[in-house]
Amino acid sequence: MTTHPYTKELHIGSLAVQRAAVLTKKLLSQVDKGHFDKSDDTPVTIADFAAQASIIAAIHNAFPNDSIIGEEDSTALRENAPLFERTWELATSTHLEDEESESHLHTPTTRDEMLSLIDMGAKPQLTPGTGRVWTLDPVDGTATFMTGQQYAVCLSLIQDGVQVLGILGCPNLPDTKNVHEDNVDKTGHGNLLTAVAGHGARIQPLGTGALLSSRNIPRVEQVTSGSDLRFVDTGSTPASSGRLDIHAAVASHLGAPWPHTVDLWSAQMRYVAIAMGACNAFVKVPKSEKYRSKIWDHSGGMLLAQELGCLVTDLQGQAVDCGRGRTLEGCYGMVVGPASVHGKIVEAVKSVRGA
Repeated sequence: MTTHPYTKELHIGSLAVQRAAVLTKKLLSQVDKGHFDKSDDTPVTIADFAAQASIIAAIHNAFPNDSIIGEEDSTALRENAPLFERTWELATSTHLEDEESESHLHTPTTRDEMLSLIDMGAKPQLTPGTGRVWTLDPVDGTATFMTGQQYAVCLSLIQDGVQVLGILGCPNLPDTKNVHEDNVDKTGHGNLLTAVAGHGARIQPLGTGALLSSRNIPRVEQVTSGSDLRFVDTGSTPASSGRLDIHAAVASHLGAPWPHTVDLWSAQMRYVAIAMGACNAFVKVPKSEKYRSKIWDHSGGMLLAQELGCLVTDLQGQAVDCGRGRTLEGCYGMVVGPASVHGKIVEAVKSVRGA
């Protein structure tokens, strides 16, 4: 197996994501899947908080000098005692079945520690663009998580503003090119995809104990014609922050199939779909000129795509800067596609937008 300088980080991070994946599925098993009361998002909130606490506990214990950026803070927990207690129970009762693997992780031992760990992700102390920063999204794809469809538990490591490690746990993802919201793994626990800068990407089944064997993910085909592009997008939820009309016009300009061939709500799952071979490109033209993506919605997934032969840029074709803190501040929109045809996608976006 190829060695790299992030072997320990990959091992601990993968175990932490696997435990958090078990945690999220544990919550789903306790409720009527897909039938949450729309006026009560408690099950989702519990999964977010408990998974963030679980992951940060493991990462901070192993790498105490690293900073962490997480999506959640503990405000809602401090204001809602029942929510707090349910989160505490879920975060502290979920363990990997393999004792040796679990021994590499840490679990909060007090309620105050759990709150502090969650808030550690909300208040990183590092100067943007310097040092080591972990980013995490405990449940990317909340809407589809609620309905038992595709979602991802996401963790990445950024060093001096550059992605070096990506770990995406996909508890409902079967090992197939047919990536679809409703094509859910019914016989296993989903799959874990990882990427290390300069060392490619790998996939392995998620489990409930020790990490299972992994294999290399093939690189994407370097197509040269726009008609060979297969876009992933989201059109099933009106709340999309992207301009689907412009996305459609870009595909038409390139001669690519539309409607998009893969429909996924989770931003990180779109990178996963590319890695699985279900598609090979996506664009995002935000509805608002002021919109900037959150770092945890893309870091790690971007590295996965890059290690497989895709380029990831903003709408002008400029590289994405991961060293600006909680958002991709310098990046307006996104263009992802095989390096061989990425420039054509950027030019199509510019043409359609008149930019």
